[in-house]
Amino acid sequence: MNLIQKGHRHTHRGIIGIESAIVLIAFVIVAAALAFVVLNMGFATTQKAKTTIISSLKEASSGIAVSGKVTAIANVAGNVVNATSIPLKVTSGGDSINLDNFTVSVKYLSNTVEYDNILAATLTSTTYANLTMAFEGAIRDVSISGLCTVFDTCNPVNGTAIPAKTFAIIYWTVASQNPPNKILEQGEHAVIGIAYKTGDKPTGLDKIRVELLLSSGATMTVERNIPNLTSTVTDLG
Repeated sequence: MNLIQKGHRHTHRGIIGIESAIVLIAFVIVAAALAFVVLNMGFATTQKAKTTIISSLKEASSGIAVSGKVTAIANVAGNVVNATSIPLKVTSGGDSINLDNFTVSVKYLSNTVEYDNILAATLTSTTYANLTMAFEGAIRDVSISGLCTVFDTCNPVNGTAIPAKTFAIIYWTVASQNPPNKILEQGEHAVIGIAYKTGDKPTGLDKIRVELLLSSGATMTVERNIPNLTSTVTDLG
């Protein structure tokens, strides 16, 4: 009888050992699964952070800046500004920027008016030596209409036949190829030219603000105070 009871105790202990091993294996499997989930979440978070950083660097590298003096062309007798030019270039180390008028916009604000987008055209038929030639090229562009009431003689710079609406153009003064494309690249120079209709013309002591909103990259903002107008060509800094 003692031998039978002893063998029974050994069998019972063996079963308990197997059950303990099964429970331990289950714990190990659950722990491994949890560890995998945690690691996977960590990798996903790291990848997301990496993507955000790369995107931020790309945005920062897509910069555009004023490349010289902002200039106002004034009617001194009337104490008003007929047109404004803002020279542009890609920032040092920055990527090329698409300035197509379908992908960028020019917002304009002054003490009296605000327009969300006054960009009428990005001119790529040729480079232009000055603002007058660029405006004349824009006005004669058959794809643009309604800029001037008198088509053949409108010159926003000297005030001949005042534009029917306030508008902006972007043109190239220096390009790596001629005619230029609509991509502003390193070493190239473009200009935002703004022509004002009669009621929108800035006056002496007015403030103007121009924002170039790009398809990618930070918005370029130019803000200038208009001084007392004593010269036809006025340096706004």
